[in-house]
Amino acid sequence: MEQKVAMKSYDSLAAIIDQLHSEQTEIEIEETKDKIVVPLRALKLFGGILKAMSEGKPISIVPVATEVTTQKAAEMLGCSRPHLVKLLEAGKIQYTKIGKHRRILFEDVVEYKKHMKEEQKKHLIDMMNFDEDLGLYDS
Repeated sequence: MEQKVAMKSYDSLAAIIDQLHSEQTEIEIEETKDKIVVPLRALKLFGGILKAMSEGKPISIVPVATEVTTQKAAEMLGCSRPHLVKLLEAGKIQYTKIGKHRRILFEDVVEYKKHMKEEQKKHLIDMMNFDEDLGLYDS
């Protein structure tokens, strides 16, 4: 139910956002008749939330420049904390050290994960091409 409402709302909001030219816009809550001035960027972010919800994706909003612990970063990457520490010490992901504790910028973890997904995709394509060259696929 929630997914369908988000899908319908996203379609409507996306069409409206395309028509907006001001950096601020006023929205009205029909139920209470309250009017709220909202930055266009926030409205676009809300559109992104609705789109993700309509696709059944989980949502998490994290302020930019938020630092995460090594444990949280490892969970985000789907690896062990010791493996993450090796990545940090090898310079694969930037971090800061506060006392004995390492902190990683959230966006650096997301960027590393994105880079790893791209590498995985490239390797899969290479393997498929290699298998095809060997004649392992029926034509």
